Amino acid sequence: MSLALDTAAQDLLFREAQTANTFTDEPVTDEQIQAIYDLVKFGPTAFNQSPLRITLVRSEEARQRLVSHALGANGPKTLSAPLTAILSVDLDFHEKLPQLFPHAPGIKDSFFSEAAVREVAGTQNATLQAGYFIVGVRAAGLAAGPMTGFDFTGVDKEFFGDGKQKSLLVVNIGKPGADAFFPRSPRLDFDEAVTSI
Repeated sequence: MSLALDTAAQDLLFREAQTANTFTDEPVTDEQIQAIYDLVKFGPTAFNQSPLRITLVRSEEARQRLVSHALGANGPKTLSAPLTAILSVDLDFHEKLPQLFPHAPGIKDSFFSEAAVREVAGTQNATLQAGYFIVGVRAAGLAAGPMTGFDFTGVDKEFFGDGKQKSLLVVNIGKPGADAFFPRSPRLDFDEAVTSI
């Protein structure tokens, strides 16, 4: 059975897309990021909670602050990218539920009054949205370099000192540069990953 999405789009989003490690200096515009967000915001989350927040790191001063929390080669990679995004979970996402889930206005308090519950639910759903974001970057014809090799406690103190957001991922964004991609690693076959019961 074939997919409804044409082969070129499948290749762009998945088969030929890889994590980029170097970038050209071609800028990533606000219009491109707006278009990416306006596409990926439609991905589903539980109760439409939409807890992902995106912090765009553009200035040299902000880049240096971010790179001070990078581990290993992630610092130079980040400095080479024209744009970097910190993807974080809004730990007070429930405050927007009356707007985002208006047909059940009481859900904000009945389900999400406890901070620990919000952190678990928000982290699960923001991580899901981070996956949509990476696919959205690819759909814009750009490469994404998602990284978890950061001291996220330090990133949170540096950028979200009020404790209302918790960083999950740092993503470099741009056109791939020279030698941007490592050889593709193997993937599990269908029978190794999928079970019918």
